[in-house]
Amino acid sequence: MPNKRVLVTGSSRGIGRAVAKRLAQDGWDVAVHYGHNRRDAESLVKELGDRSAGAYQADLGNLDEVRGLWSRVMENGPLDALVNNAGVYVTLDYCHASDDVFSATLSRCMKVNFEAPAWLTRAACREFVAHGGGKVVNVASRVGHRGEAGAAPYSASKAALINLTRALAVEHAKLNIQHFAIAPGWVDTAMARDGMKERLPEILSGIPLGRMATPADCAAVVAFLLTDEASYLSGDVIDINGASYLR
Repeated sequence: MPNKRVLVTGSSRGIGRAVAKRLAQDGWDVAVHYGHNRRDAESLVKELGDRSAGAYQADLGNLDEVRGLWSRVMENGPLDALVNNAGVYVTLDYCHASDDVFSATLSRCMKVNFEAPAWLTRAACREFVAHGGGKVVNVASRVGHRGEAGAAPYSASKAALINLTRALAVEHAKLNIQHFAIAPGWVDTAMARDGMKERLPEILSGIPLGRMATPADCAAVVAFLLTDEASYLSGDVIDINGASYLR
């Protein structure tokens, strides 16, 4: 797979890092994006070696920085795929939060989790049209299907991302552009959330397979979707939740 280039947002750690490493292993040249974790991004670039296509910093909550990210990535060559992985998880007491907290939380979740991917996808699709096709994979969430108490803006942003994926799959089918999403449930990177260690037995009791997903589990599905073996798929949202939520 010579000269195949992919941008993975939020790839300095967690699922994004695992995706970047797996795609590099599969022969992709990976453009690494990070928000604030420069040290982690630089260490990933070293791990990727010759498969690194550079590291790019941008706050995806700022549309000007999103545009700047795209311009800088494109200066170094065309893309064949985009993985919109970066996201923020913010809790919110929907009724009792102050107006300022409510507005800030809603804005941050929608900008980072939906608007930035939507804009990057638009830019990528314009590029793909010029080169005969391409693929976009969005990292959504199980809560985009079922919701989550205390995280309504996050849930809504992921639901929007899922339906953007489906709509564009239909719209772009004749352009040879495929759109996919994965919808992970609990992933072990979520342990950083407050109180998750104490809730682990409760969490595992709701997962029939008996464990949380690993970032590598998610990366394996993304890697498959970017292969030619997935050439007849588009608009699919792949659940990665250990049978904890079936639809």
